[in-house]
Amino acid sequence: MITIIDDDESVRTATESLVRSLGFTARTFASAEDFLASPLRGETDCVITDVQMPGMSGVELQSHLRAHGDRTPLIFITAFPEERIRRQVDAGGAFGFLAKPFDGNAMIDCLDRALGVRNGADA
Repeated sequence: MITIIDDDESVRTATESLVRSLGFTARTFASAEDFLASPLRGETDCVITDVQMPGMSGVELQSHLRAHGDRTPLIFITAFPEERIRRQVDAGGAFGFLAKPFDGNAMIDCLDRALGVRNGADA
């Protein structure tokens, strides 16, 4: 299952449509806090998250997950692609850092890399 976290409903819907068109199950959340409180958290194979959201940011979510031993792959999307943020999320093992609006093929490439590593680790 691919989890999509973005406070912008139109971005959530468009990203969910892309993910589903690739044959994946997708779940969406309006905030990182909603995702962390969800029983679906343990079923997530990859997280696509916005960088800047009210409450916990995508970067803070990555730090929280890593601090708790959660190695779920993350792909970041942002309207403000700052190099400083890119370096920070890359250091945490991000599988993508895409500027909105992102190209569907770029997201597919990120998902392929993220899920390839995840599936390889589970084999």
